[in-house]
Amino acid sequence: MAKKVPLGIRGQAQETVEHKHTLAYHHDKLPPIYSTPNMIGLMEWAAANAMLPFLDEGEISVGTAINIEHRAPTTIGDLVKTEAVLESHNERFYIFRVTAHNGKAEIGRGTVTRAIVNPAKVAERHAKR
Repeated sequence: MAKKVPLGIRGQAQETVEHKHTLAYHHDKLPPIYSTPNMIGLMEWAAANAMLPFLDEGEISVGTAINIEHRAPTTIGDLVKTEAVLESHNERFYIFRVTAHNGKAEIGRGTVTRAIVNPAKVAERHAKR
């Protein structure tokens, strides 16, 4: 990676909650509310989107750690918007402060950590084992 990733970069992601994003999709005895794994996934996409302009060809960013609170329910039809802001980094890991809102309230917050990898190089190293 040749480009320096500055603190404060931002990324966003959003989705309208559908049945496939709810607890009820996974088990019919559960309520039709937005699931924590879907919210975390959307937060990860926001952080990944923030990283995109700083990746060299062939590179991607991958999640390495999450610390998330799911604080309020969201129902089918609501628009969930997430934002990620880069708070810190070292040579390898990028830590983002993330939030999720449903248009009425903050529904989640926390941190996600990402690292930059080149999948072709990882596959090459793995093949040598």
